[in-house]
Amino acid sequence: MISPDLLEILRCPNCVREREGMLTLIKDSWLVCQESDCGRKYPIRDDIPVMLIDEGDKWVSVAVEDLPIPPPGD
Repeated sequence: MISPDLLEILRCPNCVREREGMLTLIKDSWLVCQESDCGRKYPIRDDIPVMLIDEGDKWVSVAVEDLPIPPPGD
């Protein structure tokens, strides 16, 4: 589980350069960028957020309600 303190400082690595890039914790397994034109979703595996832009790109077209729990490993 991601601590509230960590969630407060984490930002979408793609958006943070130009915008806030705030993230929302979904199903205790995903961090989803709140920027309306981003849509990146970052998996949390073994309680570690995988904050790679390439990883977030894989899930852009997947609706939040369709995200797999737990996130698949590579």
